[in-house]
Amino acid sequence: MARQKLRGWGAVRHALSTAGVAALAWACVGIAPVQAWSTVDGTLEVHGFVDSTTHGRAHGLGLSKQRFRGQLEFSKNFGAAGIFSSLSAHGIVRAVYDGVYDLNSDTYGDEAGGQVMGASTGIPTPNGPLLTPWGSSPVTAGNPALPGGGGFGFDVAANPNTGLRKVGRELGASSNTGQFGGGLELFTPVRPCNVDPRGCIDGYLDFDEDDLRFPEFRDDHRWLREMYVDATIPFENGNELNFRVGRQQVVWGRTDLFRVLDQVNPIDFSVQNIYEEFEDSRIPLGILSAEYRMGATAMFDDLNFQFLWNFEDFQPSVLGQGGQPYNILLAGDLFRALGNCWDNGCTVSNFAGLSPAGNLATDFPAHTLGIRQANVPDGNDQFGMRLEGVFKSVGFSVNALYFYQQLPSLHAFQPPAVNPFVGRGIPAAALPPFLTVGPETVFGQEFPRSYLPAFDIEFPRVLLVGASGDFYVDQLGSIPLKSVFRVEVAHTNGEEFPDTSKPGMYSTSRVMRWVVGWDRQTFFRTLNRNRAFLISAQVFGEHLLDHNLIETGTGSIGMPNWKDDFFLTLLLQTNYMNDRLNPRILTAYDVRAHAGVVGPQIEWLMSDNWQFILAANLKFGTARQVFDNNASANPYPPFTLPAGTCGPVPSANPPPCNAPTSSIGLFRGYEPLGRFRSGPIGMAQHEDELQLMVRFRF
Repeated sequence: MARQKLRGWGAVRHALSTAGVAALAWACVGIAPVQAWSTVDGTLEVHGFVDSTTHGRAHGLGLSKQRFRGQLEFSKNFGAAGIFSSLSAHGIVRAVYDGVYDLNSDTYGDEAGGQVMGASTGIPTPNGPLLTPWGSSPVTAGNPALPGGGGFGFDVAANPNTGLRKVGRELGASSNTGQFGGGLELFTPVRPCNVDPRGCIDGYLDFDEDDLRFPEFRDDHRWLREMYVDATIPFENGNELNFRVGRQQVVWGRTDLFRVLDQVNPIDFSVQNIYEEFEDSRIPLGILSAEYRMGATAMFDDLNFQFLWNFEDFQPSVLGQGGQPYNILLAGDLFRALGNCWDNGCTVSNFAGLSPAGNLATDFPAHTLGIRQANVPDGNDQFGMRLEGVFKSVGFSVNALYFYQQLPSLHAFQPPAVNPFVGRGIPAAALPPFLTVGPETVFGQEFPRSYLPAFDIEFPRVLLVGASGDFYVDQLGSIPLKSVFRVEVAHTNGEEFPDTSKPGMYSTSRVMRWVVGWDRQTFFRTLNRNRAFLISAQVFGEHLLDHNLIETGTGSIGMPNWKDDFFLTLLLQTNYMNDRLNPRILTAYDVRAHAGVVGPQIEWLMSDNWQFILAANLKFGTARQVFDNNASANPYPPFTLPAGTCGPVPSANPPPCNAPTSSIGLFRGYEPLGRFRSGPIGMAQHEDELQLMVRFRF
């Protein structure tokens, strides 16, 4: 039987008519309220919830989430035991099934994708650029202009034109002018890895269909969301030493959407990009937390010192796999496309420059460009410390964290890559005289090459040092503020970023991040006579202190990330009907990317057990930011050397014409590096959604 496909807002209408009607039916039959269960002595309590979440995506993409989730939480208090004044255990187990991979399988499941065409804007036709099928590009096998016919092309039988999708297809058409985006185009396999293993990166982004349907039951046992023991040792002076040992979340910050200090636990962005509550998107880790609580001292109203050791294996943040509904920056699509390029070869639109106008689709052989592997650290050696207290009604913390970067860094000049410009089996004596004879010039001989987008994924060490403060201001002069202000600042050393000017295609920069938050309860009597509105505004800043950007005369090369970036958020929330009807609106704006999002939401607590949330997530702005796409680099001299040049920038000692050189910034687009300028909001401009959640608590 064919599976039903739910499209567009029809998916949400379906959810409203099924989940909503079912919930109302349960309520109307007069079922008594269900309470949390506890023992007679109150030392053991069990509670939880089950819920259904439905997201319908506009622009013809249809159902993007149909999640059924059950969560059970328990807390057991053992009281005093031995040297411990209190001893308790806490746990959370969770099960999730996301039916989108079954209900919308031709967009996100085992029937997703299709055939693709590579574009050559350098060969115009009356209907636009020349379009050729995957594996049949103008630059392919048997090119008579190259020694031995060259080594371009790949085996289409082993890497067929099925189950593919253009990376960033939702962002619009192609153009190398930089006015609309365009540039290079890559194509990613989008079916689960057990259905189509192409591009799946072993041990990193290699989820099969069950991993996607049941994300809590992957190899890292995410179903055991939290499980820890709390124990407190008292001292005669009134101080305490508290231990919390086990899988847990450690929260070091209080911000919405973006993190500054809250870096202990990685994030699963595949849940809902940056918009899921951190409580649900953080990835819990096995951590030993030791906190020495000194209470009030001669100087401080309260003072505590915390030490952290993450003893569980390192877990990077989950970007989302190529083909998933949510993958932040569309990086999962990009990584899977590059993984397939390395393993099997691939077609890249608008790459080669052999025509007078350049920009020809190119069929690259395997082991030429792409991602070879992910080198995920073992972990067990991440540590943190925090001093937290209150001084004259000002809450503060001083934080330090030594950890692995949770987002991936791509390192070129590591994987040995072949030279596709020289045909297989050409003897060294038969090479053209303009070629430097060596192993790197013989096709089939793999050799690390600088400035070539052939990568390994790394997770470097990072040291974070930061601080926070929060305080209440009742009045400033004659102005009644009645506001809480929150400040967080963090400095990191060791973070890595893409950099097209470097042989390894990355560089390290110190980073300063900060946030200033303002919270105020304010009455707007015309809108709500009985309850105040919560107004919460935030300004985030991010500054790359070692930013590298070079103007070549033909464009910019270096780091695509903005040197200085700013984000603004605003939350408005109030309550009606004795706090059972709770509307809110949250909006965020990326200043440099010119990209914004607005998220209206209304929550109805129909009873102590039933909760309904209807929400939308709508994007706005012009966020198709572009950057150098490295197509004018010279990793294979002299074939990739721009005519009449011997180096990317003027220099007193230019490299010889047969030496690899960096890009000169001649071509740019949102693929692959413009995404870092568009940011997570800008790269999700197509993800307008209507959302419904129905939850039953017990």
